[in-house]
Amino acid sequence: QVQLVESGGGLVQPGGSLRLSCAASGSIFSIYAMGWFRQAPGKQRELVARIIFGGNTNYADSVKGRFTISRDNAKNTVYLQMNSLKLEDTAVYYCRADRVGTPYWGQGTQVTVSS
Repeated sequence: QVQLVESGGGLVQPGGSLRLSCAASGSIFSIYAMGWFRQAPGKQRELVARIIFGGNTNYADSVKGRFTISRDNAKNTVYLQMNSLKLEDTAVYYCRADRVGTPYWGQGTQVTVSS
């Protein structure tokens, strides 16, 4: 089992920044990639950014140049630095850990961009 604990969400004005954290614990040896997804009200969950351990990162077109995903191996934590936030970035952000088989999901953290 893998446990994912997200933190860092909140309320921010347009143009502001937030950093989300996702700390993994448990059987983390099975994880080969981690990512951030988001789901806005009435919309499907979508990929925001993903990092493959020892490999590439990829981003949704809507966040390229504004968001950065990174990983701290020592802390088993993945971060999502979000800059130049827009109203349309408002959503619940979920962390996902990929392994062979069913991925693990965090509980989600709310990000609200509002003036």
